[in-house]
Amino acid sequence: MVLQLSVIGTMKLQKRGRKFKYRGKDASENTVPGKNPLVNLSVEAGLIPRLVEFLKASLHPCVLCEIAWVLTNIAPGTSEQTRAVMEAGALQPLVELLSSSHMIVSEQAVWALGNIAGDGPEFRDLVITSNAIPHQLALVSSNIPITFLRNITWILPNLCRNKNPYPCPKAMKQMLPILFHLLQHQDSEVLSDVCWALSYLTEGSNERIDQVVDTGILPGLVELSQLNILTPSLSTVGNIVTGTDLQTQVAIDTGILRVLPLLRHPKSAIQKEAAWALNNAGPHQHIQQLIACNVLPPLVAMLKTGDFKVQKEAVWTVANFTTGGTMDQLIQLTHSGVLEPLVNLLTIKDTKIIIIILDIISFLLQEAEKHLEKENLCLLIEELGGVDRIEALQLHENHQVALTALNIIEHHFCEEEENGTTLPALDQDHEFLKYLTKKYRSSTTSKPRTKP
Repeated sequence: MVLQLSVIGTMKLQKRGRKFKYRGKDASENTVPGKNPLVNLSVEAGLIPRLVEFLKASLHPCVLCEIAWVLTNIAPGTSEQTRAVMEAGALQPLVELLSSSHMIVSEQAVWALGNIAGDGPEFRDLVITSNAIPHQLALVSSNIPITFLRNITWILPNLCRNKNPYPCPKAMKQMLPILFHLLQHQDSEVLSDVCWALSYLTEGSNERIDQVVDTGILPGLVELSQLNILTPSLSTVGNIVTGTDLQTQVAIDTGILRVLPLLRHPKSAIQKEAAWALNNAGPHQHIQQLIACNVLPPLVAMLKTGDFKVQKEAVWTVANFTTGGTMDQLIQLTHSGVLEPLVNLLTIKDTKIIIIILDIISFLLQEAEKHLEKENLCLLIEELGGVDRIEALQLHENHQVALTALNIIEHHFCEEEENGTTLPALDQDHEFLKYLTKKYRSSTTSKPRTKP
């Protein structure tokens, strides 16, 4: 029996990922999940129900480990293969193996359950309702080997990720205390997986963000944003800042502004996450704190020289500044040189970003008009080549881009017709920009953020 299982167990995989973790011996023999012929053969031969029967038997720990090993390597295949494992009844026996007195057995059960949960929200929720979380967390102790602790921590993001639906509040309540505890650990792999789990938990509603913030976890996250767990920790902090103004203020009070130097980080991915963590400061009080910390020069630099993903985050930051700032803050924004890179970005293909930039320009012109500064701003935009580019956008294939560009030209840059009339401005420009930035604050946390 052990010999037969070892043959199937030659699906030797040593790949760690956001979704799957494989039992393996030889990292050179990686195989794409779902395309391993041995996996297909074992499913087609009806082997899985038989393996599950053996899981329920009181067999030698090494045999149980071998059986769980095979199921671990089948589970991360296609959704059909994962379903075959579930329909064979493997879930509850695997949960029971978490309480095994033999570490090799309980550790292999952790791996298998992690791969099942990683398939999607359906199986994730089945793992949760099987009461796997308390059994898994009971394994965490001060004397647990670091490799086993990494494996236990690795499953947490798979139990937190996916939406439609998000994990239930009860599961969050079960996991948050151990996540808070593990955030104090020194191991970078443990910290990374904890931060990814928290990043997924802070997606969605403000109530979910509140559950995380109420644990007192923010100070630790901000500290990690200064270390080597940058991407997931910044992602989590950024998600929190997308919440209410009070949640944003809590993040600021905790020290989120200390991530500002990361806007100049040599890696664009870190720049993007740092901008994401800062770009939802909407009310003028928050904007003033950012300006006081000299955020405008690196913001302009990102707009000018950052890669496109970084530039997009910077555009959203400017949009939030525009809708939430006072006139004095808008003047500082304009004087920072932000208009030049914004005008240059009007040639990109991303219509959503083009519309945001046009609405920023439109709103700045409207505010300048109210304060008798419109002529100077129009001259600046013209000197930067903005008028030519906005005029060209009147012929854009996207109707909203064309209409927004037409409105700017007709209202702000056309000389009055002989009858002394011009087309009226779209008075809703400001409200539309507010709608877009508000929608961005509440929806972009669902963007998939994968571990690089």
